[in-house]
Amino acid sequence: MAAVASTVAPDITLRTIGGEDRPFEEWVTTFHLASVVLDPYTNESSWVLGAATRILDAFRGADVRVNLVLTCGADEARQFLGPIADRFMVFCDADRSFVRGLGVETLPAFVFVQGDGTVAASAEGWDPASWRAVAKTIATNTSWIAPTIPVASDPSPFHGTPAQG
Repeated sequence: MAAVASTVAPDITLRTIGGEDRPFEEWVTTFHLASVVLDPYTNESSWVLGAATRILDAFRGADVRVNLVLTCGADEARQFLGPIADRFMVFCDADRSFVRGLGVETLPAFVFVQGDGTVAASAEGWDPASWRAVAKTIATNTSWIAPTIPVASDPSPFHGTPAQG
């Protein structure tokens, strides 16, 4: 598990793939965030997309807002995700301000942010043990069951790419 930032600034703007802008604090008024952060311009993010959506699907009924954060604009996000864009809440972070606020250095990343902005757990690159630890933290905090990580169809571990591009 990577080092985590203490808190995300409440005024960082998050934009949905549909173009709705709100400050971070408004996205967490009801639920924590379970975010998978991807850079659509890298092979590594495409390699983990299936595993990421499987993991997020497992938390759909939990008290957490599952989402994908892509470091691009809406058009590029739709192109990268295809029909997945309609299945998940998707945030577009073209300037990577939210990524910086999360404190991650490598993408893909799996991050659990609590309602008060605290980054409670974070995993960078595709390290199944680290992603499993984040999933267990989410499950513990939401009284849910963590998914199995990895499964046979998941990719082999890999480091990832720099989060700031």
